[in-house]
Amino acid sequence: MQKYLVGGAVRDRLLGLPVTDRDWVVVGATPDALLAQGYQQAGRDFPVFLHPTTHEEYALARTERKTGSGYTGFDTRFTPEVTLEEDLQRRDLTINAMAQDAAGMIIDPWHGQQDLAQRLLRHVSVAFIEDPLRVLRVARFAARFAPLGFSIAEETSVLMQQITQSGELAYLTHERVWKETEKALSTDSPSTYFSVLRQCGALAVLFPELDALFGVPAPAKWHPEIDTGVHSLLSLDMATQLTDDPALRFSALFHDVGKGLTPAELWPSHPGHGAAGVPLIEALCQRLKVPNHYRDIARLVTEFHDIVHSVEKYPAERLVTLFDQLDAWRKPERVAQLALVSEADVRGRLGWQDRAYPQAQQLRQIFAAAQAVSVGPIVAAGFTGKAVRDELTRQRTLAVADFMAERLKAE
Repeated sequence: MQKYLVGGAVRDRLLGLPVTDRDWVVVGATPDALLAQGYQQAGRDFPVFLHPTTHEEYALARTERKTGSGYTGFDTRFTPEVTLEEDLQRRDLTINAMAQDAAGMIIDPWHGQQDLAQRLLRHVSVAFIEDPLRVLRVARFAARFAPLGFSIAEETSVLMQQITQSGELAYLTHERVWKETEKALSTDSPSTYFSVLRQCGALAVLFPELDALFGVPAPAKWHPEIDTGVHSLLSLDMATQLTDDPALRFSALFHDVGKGLTPAELWPSHPGHGAAGVPLIEALCQRLKVPNHYRDIARLVTEFHDIVHSVEKYPAERLVTLFDQLDAWRKPERVAQLALVSEADVRGRLGWQDRAYPQAQQLRQIFAAAQAVSVGPIVAAGFTGKAVRDELTRQRTLAVADFMAERLKAE
């Protein structure tokens, strides 16, 4: 029985990155042999065991043979005769197909170290094409390692296009698509993930709402990049600079999704695109089983981001209504979230990345003025039932109007 450290732990150590998870492959063993040593079996489809002390995952060396559609259509063989090289050969990318033995020696039959040096994401073998999930994984690795200068090998890009054209992406579960997407949203370059998917045709299959935005023009005065799809990726880039929260990055990416529904005869204007985009957000999130907190903030951002851009021009009544619509009295964080993504929208335009966006601070200050109104004195004054809510709204509106008037004087 021989045990090897494999995959991401080896890759990240060679790149000088922190190693957070360690996976192991066991060669020359059986499930009974590991169970006898105190390991606990964790996998049903193929034997994965948890170390009795470290609880790290140890998998028996295995081979896979395509027998059906999708990423689950494989026949797996795990016997003591399966070699380390055979196990590594079934992996997706050469940089993920290296192992390290107990003495620290790197076993690298597929030249992963060479591709690390050349900053290339390259498939191990033509068997790559058998698993549609690899399209998403390569796109995610491209997003993660884009800041290090990695790119996808041309021949691997060709195989990704072939997977898309084969229709195999349709066999991916929505939950798995979202899992890879959520990981990509947490990288330093999530826009790379969506760009890669578009280049191989997968974006139209998996995210048709986003793909539909490419080629849709916006007024050059306000959008020097003109193309709404390009603007969406630029907004995601800006949101990535402003926040680590993947839900806000998601909201920035899809904030203009309603523009994909605008009739061509109205271009480059997009009247009502905010409200039009809300059903698209809801359908997308339902389809991919996106968590509710992603859906909720994305829906609000999509509908109301244009209000923030001109916040100083709106009457106090409308702004108090906006806070009602955000449910901001119970969830005050939504005001800052809307402000941030609205800033990402404006600064996510070609050449606008360094523009000031005072509206974000204005919205937060206006809300603070409204939030300072307390319900206690209203109840103490004898108001009851619906009258309490009406009076609270009236006083909040007055507080906002006073704040805006004082601000105008100061200017």
